[in-house]
Amino acid sequence: MEDQSKTYKGQGAIRNVDNRFSRYSFEEDEDFDEPVKTSFTEIFPKTIVNTISSPDLGFEYSLNPYQGCEHGCSYCFARPTHEYWGYSAGIDFERQIMVKKSAPELLEKFFQKRGYKPKTIMFSGNTDCYQPIERKLQITRKLLQICLDYRHPVSIITKNALILRDLDLLEPMAAQHLVSVTISIPTLNEDLRRVMEPRTSSAANKLKAIRILSQAGVPVNVMVAPVIPALTSDESLNILKSVSEAGARSFGYSLVRLNDTVEPVFVDWIEKHFPDRASKVLNQIRSMRNGKLGEKRFFERYKGDGNIAELIHNTFDLGRKKYFAHKKPMILSAENFTGSRSQQLRLF
Repeated sequence: MEDQSKTYKGQGAIRNVDNRFSRYSFEEDEDFDEPVKTSFTEIFPKTIVNTISSPDLGFEYSLNPYQGCEHGCSYCFARPTHEYWGYSAGIDFERQIMVKKSAPELLEKFFQKRGYKPKTIMFSGNTDCYQPIERKLQITRKLLQICLDYRHPVSIITKNALILRDLDLLEPMAAQHLVSVTISIPTLNEDLRRVMEPRTSSAANKLKAIRILSQAGVPVNVMVAPVIPALTSDESLNILKSVSEAGARSFGYSLVRLNDTVEPVFVDWIEKHFPDRASKVLNQIRSMRNGKLGEKRFFERYKGDGNIAELIHNTFDLGRKKYFAHKKPMILSAENFTGSRSQQLRLF
């Protein structure tokens, strides 16, 4: 029987992995066998909007109210960013969360800069702006209120149905072409989701969020990511059918890539939870990544190479023709940006 002694409900990583930038290594304490409690630390950044230079992302600004993510996704590409703060990309990434309570004030100052030309800002370019602590802190809600007041366009990507809490803001924003929402759904298999992204919303609640948002006129895109061969890749058409029927207007997808310290976190995870297929999954990832598990080259990092990658691409091409042939995403607009707060739009 599989040893579950070091797996915990709500925790994705099995252990802390060594920080690339630290001269110290983590040593496992065999006598310590308790889950790590989540802690939250306020940090005080000077700016909150990041300029994106990557040519394959399709947006120029991003904003992240939180550093680290409670969702605990084993494959998360953002895990290595935690190392710049002196933490591990493993358990620390999902249990040592830094919060930016000053984000709303910093965003307003950004909008008020002389000569500022508004462009869509992506919320959650790195970590999820609707992770569980948002229910209490409401930083993302305050940010959305400012975007509504200034009539500034924003796109959101999340794995959490908590976004429905802010429907009263999203609906009037959508009416002015100020917001689009992307819901991330890598799997509809609830047993798999519970261990792969343990503190995200259930697949059923994600589909419910798509339906409610769509019915309210909020444009919804779905991101099927990452596609993991021999684990989630057989679900692709079913996911596209389900989200299309729920009201999604468009979709995107990307193949799994395990860069830097994401690799040991994911390898530990797959070997612990799926020992019967771990080798197959990892070997098929390598077949798409020229013998490696990661890929950093622009554009290539999302596509992959080889027969398995080609099969996945063909499946999504078929799904686009079958379920999204007559659908179009909403084009966001910055034409009505005010440059100052419109108090009459306040909804609080």
